[in-house]
Amino acid sequence: MVVLCGVGYYVNGFRGFPWLALNFHMAHNLNMHPSALQIVQNSANLPMVAKPFYGILSDALYIGGARRLPYISIGVVLQVLSWGSLALIPVANEALAPIMACILLGNLGASISEVAKDALVAEYGHNTKLPGLQSYAYMASAIGGVLGNLLGGFFLLKTHQTKSMFLAFAAMLMFQLTISLTTREESLGLSQPSIHRARLSESVPQIIKKQYSDLTVAVKEEGILHPLFWLVSSILVIPMLSGSIFCYQTQCLNLDPLIIGMSKVTGQLMLLGLAVVYNRFGQTVPMRNLAVGVQILYAFSLLLDLVLVKGINIQIGISNEVFTLCFSGLAETIGQFKLLPFYVFFASLAPQGCEGSLMSFLASVLCLSSIFSGFLGVGFASFLGINSGDYSRLPLGIVVQFVLALLPLCWIGFVPDLQAVAVDEKCGRIGRSKRTRMNRRVGRVVFDSAAISYRRERESDLRR
Repeated sequence: MVVLCGVGYYVNGFRGFPWLALNFHMAHNLNMHPSALQIVQNSANLPMVAKPFYGILSDALYIGGARRLPYISIGVVLQVLSWGSLALIPVANEALAPIMACILLGNLGASISEVAKDALVAEYGHNTKLPGLQSYAYMASAIGGVLGNLLGGFFLLKTHQTKSMFLAFAAMLMFQLTISLTTREESLGLSQPSIHRARLSESVPQIIKKQYSDLTVAVKEEGILHPLFWLVSSILVIPMLSGSIFCYQTQCLNLDPLIIGMSKVTGQLMLLGLAVVYNRFGQTVPMRNLAVGVQILYAFSLLLDLVLVKGINIQIGISNEVFTLCFSGLAETIGQFKLLPFYVFFASLAPQGCEGSLMSFLASVLCLSSIFSGFLGVGFASFLGINSGDYSRLPLGIVVQFVLALLPLCWIGFVPDLQAVAVDEKCGRIGRSKRTRMNRRVGRVVFDSAAISYRRERESDLRR
């Protein structure tokens, strides 16, 4: 399990390696407009919106007697085809249309494999009574991100050979495919859910329909719906200007690829450190308090781009290279870390047999909100008149981002004032604390005659 998911999440983080090359290829070799670059970056995530469908398939349909590893393998194969085409087929990376086709294919594969891995981690955590394993997945992904961006920036600076980077990443995907194909799902100690065994005699459409019904019932529960609403809305309200910032750094400040890559390395190192700290101490902090602190920190981190654009760092004696290296990726890092407590929380609430569906639904709505935020940023940049020849109103856009990032604090009451995972110090393991169990009442949700217990905080307890 450690090798399978560790390598999987590491490779997922290492995707920054080929994406750094692709961004520079589109910005410099193809001379793409900043808004067009951001549209491509966000449109590429469209396959991830369909993650609930992949999750339903993974929960409901077995392939060769397994329901997680085959989907991981399928996703990896699609990614190999995508990045391999960009590396080996000349016409694939010379025009926008074939590039978009390859990107969409690659992200489709990444989405399918991510859904299967997230479901596998959630299911394994339930079976082994070890909630909170998502923090270790974040660590593996952050390590991959550190090395991917570090090597990517160095390789671009020395060779400027983007095709070689695409091919190298395809080779790494082949290594991951070998691991998934040689691992038997039975060796992970995962048993078939009783729900699935009861549905073996049903047709595929019936199975998918019932799995969709199970997911709908689970998502409508207040304990899941309310914090999900806050998390999604906290992303939706902020128009992202990532494409404009990237083009400003490379075209106006003339920063080297190594500096851009190293800034992402710094961000991934911080993400790794935050994941370790959260795994050790953060799981006992009430989610509402943690969400407030992280959201405020995220809002102020957006202002770091204002410091760079206005040249304040030069005035205090810090070069653009040093400032970008240390602070450019901070906002993105905090934005990624904000999701971790919610992933842990929702994984602990996922009903048996519905792990893939629920976790993929969470990933899907977060991806959709990010896409919307990106397109909103494109429209916002166009409204302000920000383009490759005029960045004079970029500071105003950054200030508006800061103000809107504080807006979700107005409805922070949707986030439950309880711990995602409590640590039982007497037993020396992760589990529900005695006080948490006393403050909760047990309800029951019926999933097509299969009763699944869940725990929901009383409204009176939330007010305390």
